[in-house]
Amino acid sequence: MNIIASELYESQLKDILLEMTKVDFKSAKNFKSYLDTIIINIPTKYNKYKKSIYYDDESIRDVVHGGFVIPFYTDESNKTFVILGIVETK
Repeated sequence: MNIIASELYESQLKDILLEMTKVDFKSAKNFKSYLDTIIINIPTKYNKYKKSIYYDDESIRDVVHGGFVIPFYTDESNKTFVILGIVETK
């Protein structure tokens, strides 16, 4: 299966990383690296993630990492995962 990042996700992630680098560049780099690993493994660990709390749709699940929630959509017909965004949990 393919993984596609939405423009919204890319924009939100960029803003988050810019803020993180102001505090600690190494931590921001580690956060991004580990997040990339999680996203790459979504196809093999799909069942690990729960239905999204932000959407009323069984095909949207949430990845929780480092105080952030990353909802992703599963498009079975196109065999694709779409990363919808990234939001900070409070």
